[in-house]
Amino acid sequence: SRIQEELKSSYRRLCMLYHPDKHRDPELKKQAEQLFTYAHQAYEVLSDPQSRAIYDIFGKKGLEVEGWEVVERKRTSAEIREEYERLQRERDERRLQQRTNPKGTISVGIDVTDLFDRYEEDFEDVPGGGFPHIEINRMHISQSIEAPLTTSDTAVLSGSLSTRNGNGGGNINLCVRRVTSARGWGELEFGAGDIRGPLFGMKVFRNVTARCFVTAQWGLQFSSRGVRPSATTMMARHLDQNTMGYLQWRWGSQSAMTTSIVRDTKTSHFTLALQLGVPHSYLMMSYQYKFQDEDQTKVKGSIKTGFFGTVVEYGAERKISPHSVLAATVCVGVPQGVSLKIRLNRASQTYLFPIHLTDQILPSAVFYATVGPLAIYLAVQKLIIMPYVRAQKEQELEKQKEDSASEIARRKQEAEASVLLMQESVKRIVDAEESKMGLIILNAWYGKFVSDNSQKRERAKVIDVTIPLQCLVKDSKLILTEASKAGLPGFYDPCVGEEKSLKLLYQFRGAMHQVLSGDTEPLKIPKQTHRINSET
Repeated sequence: SRIQEELKSSYRRLCMLYHPDKHRDPELKKQAEQLFTYAHQAYEVLSDPQSRAIYDIFGKKGLEVEGWEVVERKRTSAEIREEYERLQRERDERRLQQRTNPKGTISVGIDVTDLFDRYEEDFEDVPGGGFPHIEINRMHISQSIEAPLTTSDTAVLSGSLSTRNGNGGGNINLCVRRVTSARGWGELEFGAGDIRGPLFGMKVFRNVTARCFVTAQWGLQFSSRGVRPSATTMMARHLDQNTMGYLQWRWGSQSAMTTSIVRDTKTSHFTLALQLGVPHSYLMMSYQYKFQDEDQTKVKGSIKTGFFGTVVEYGAERKISPHSVLAATVCVGVPQGVSLKIRLNRASQTYLFPIHLTDQILPSAVFYATVGPLAIYLAVQKLIIMPYVRAQKEQELEKQKEDSASEIARRKQEAEASVLLMQESVKRIVDAEESKMGLIILNAWYGKFVSDNSQKRERAKVIDVTIPLQCLVKDSKLILTEASKAGLPGFYDPCVGEEKSLKLLYQFRGAMHQVLSGDTEPLKIPKQTHRINSET
């Protein structure tokens, strides 16, 4: 094929350039031997379809993954990607079997109704009565850990403590889950607490068809008042690729029948639910819009109305770090009043802060619940989070530079040696191109360029790659593929972890041309659009 022919042609050119017998100087001969070996190793990888597919998808590290030797050869890139992901999953599963997976939730309820709805005359004679009273009226802490017992059995140990207005209690639960087949699993649950008493429960899951599954759950709660049985069953079905329909029946202390439709796409999430039951029946509709930005910003709104009243909620959430998500929701309802819910997810830990503002719907409470969190977030984002993230990136960049310092030094030495070996070949190429007014590389720089409006402390970090690029010119053409240019012969990375570009000034048919290309952008010259006008 054309690609194989180009590969062979490039390999022959490198062999002629780096062949040790073409250099008499002992030092150059030694460097040529090393570069000739690297060129041969690269050719072996790129000439083998499977090795090349692995390298194209995962780079050099992909070739080092254990298990490729048992993979059937002559597979497509998609099949190789699936195989790689399978090997990675198996490795992750082995690691998972050796450690627990802790999850936790901390919820702190705060009552600040005294800020918005107070009777001043009641506090005139009370010492300190001029200050609003803010109290923590409830707390909840829960934690769980799970441990794989076998390939199909998993144990989950969880516990929780709750308190409200000075009264509370806790419970502990042990759940054992067994995966019975690819279509289902079952679990047993045992629990005990200082308020509710012992608990015994069972739950099963089953895929009925490829588009439908059911779950069923039974429980027995023992207390001083006797045994309280409960049961829940749910059936779910895929209505289309992005839509699910649910039908749930619950029997026990709060019996109800619920049906809901959930549509989840790349840009939105919509839920419509109807519940008929004792003591609560309601109709609920919610919508969430997902912005396609780096921070995964989402805005949402919902309305819920029933026998208990009506509640309107609106809010937003945003990713503030690689492992943290911050969300705020305002709830306005009758008879609940106005409240603000703040949630922080950090990895597998969740922190909740429900803040009750007023028992009635007051415009001032709604205003501050909406504007307050937004103003605080913008201030914290600018004064704390952004400087912290910037400092973390700088530290990671410095660490990356330190870790790769020896590799960079080696690559720099190889590049300099390669440039020395290219000198004679470049002279012949330039003479040939000049004789036909072809492509002459006048100046070429690779690395990080600094614009005039950049910060003064920044400086350019570039290397001269005029000779390496001229050596790649063939038949008055230079073609660079869609890959980092740091891997080209005579190149190395002058600024690890930073954005790089290639700047070229070249002559073709006696006219001056100039181009600036991104590090991984493909480049083909000469081009008419690169020509510098005489006025310029």
